[in-house]
Amino acid sequence: MMKKSTKLANKSAQSAEPASARGEVPASNRAARAQERRAAIVEAAMEEFIARGFAATRLDDIAKRAGVAKGTIYLHFKDKESMFEELVRIVIVPVVARLTALPPPTGSVRDLIEAFASNFLKEVIGTRRGDLVRLIVAEGPRFPAVADFYYREVVSRGIAAMRALIELGIARGEIREKDLARYPQILVAPAMIAVIWQSLFARHAPLDAQDMLRVHLDLIFGERRTT
Repeated sequence: MMKKSTKLANKSAQSAEPASARGEVPASNRAARAQERRAAIVEAAMEEFIARGFAATRLDDIAKRAGVAKGTIYLHFKDKESMFEELVRIVIVPVVARLTALPPPTGSVRDLIEAFASNFLKEVIGTRRGDLVRLIVAEGPRFPAVADFYYREVVSRGIAAMRALIELGIARGEIREKDLARYPQILVAPAMIAVIWQSLFARHAPLDAQDMLRVHLDLIFGERRTT
């Protein structure tokens, strides 16, 4: 009985010791390392997708770039599509959330739309985000699940925000063409043109996206009055 009690006491004492003292990795450290590996995989996936395209990217290439075993990827993602979705959530969705969280409309609707579009140009054009958008435009038709996800998470939010601003502009008398609310895509067309133009034709004919936006808004709201 004494020996059994001693063993139980020793076991209890060992369990009371810190995990590090027993040679174990604390759960918080394991979680942090797992998160670091996941982030490395997502970063590697972005580089591979942009360099090779969605269809040509292999999980082996992503694993090699991330410095992990291929099996490690499956601990975090079930397939290439889910990995791409995670990439969109991390890289693009927060930007859209910031841009669509517009302040109360104390100024003119044009000012709000101009601020939205200007921030979009700054945060997307010429950045990795722009490369991802172009990738979706190029390969989305071949991978409808990816295109559908991007529409739900990104496009639909931006369109809803633009429609709300257009309706406010119509109500205030700032926008005369009421049918514009049916086609909010028209409002953001210059931003999409700039994204595509940047990769295809900028070396032949550089595009001043900011000035193009100004001209576009002049067509919708009328030219700004100068005093």
